Amino acid sequence: MEFVTVDDELSTYIINLLNTYDFNAKIVPRKNTYVVYIKESNNISDLLNIMGAHNALFQLEDVKIMKQMRNDVNRIVNCETANLTKTVNASMRQIEAINYIINTVGIDYLPESLQEIAELRVEYEDLSLKELGEMLDKPLGKSGVNHRLKKIEEIAEELLEQEKKGKEVEDEITKSNIKE
Repeated sequence: MEFVTVDDELSTYIINLLNTYDFNAKIVPRKNTYVVYIKESNNISDLLNIMGAHNALFQLEDVKIMKQMRNDVNRIVNCETANLTKTVNASMRQIEAINYIINTVGIDYLPESLQEIAELRVEYEDLSLKELGEMLDKPLGKSGVNHRLKKIEEIAEELLEQEKKGKEVEDEITKSNIKE
């Protein structure tokens, strides 16, 4: 909120008056005028109330409420988007691990309990961990499903490491044969 005056003494009087109410008013010279201003919206609301400008106060409060609601909605949307992105990335990673296992050693390489969750994850890639757990023959909670899927990812990682080591040994043998 601003009060603009050309009179230096009046601007000083206004700032002193406002600061008696602890409004933390400031003054800034601008061209041929002096601008006394208050920045904090709570102080502006209090000043409007003291001045009896109730309609302006209600309009300001409406703006503050709408702004707060917009901020709250944006915060929720951002949080939901981040969670959804995290869930989708995890699902893609899990499916990639399962497909790697299937393509290298076959699904039967996994214990039955892991086979069941692997098949469900590939078939229902959009389902949440909770929903996947409810579809199992012996239902599991999110934590149990997450544990099994992490185990599948670990197995896929181990197989990949073994494949890399085998490839390195194969490359070394090929290189030594070329040198001879």
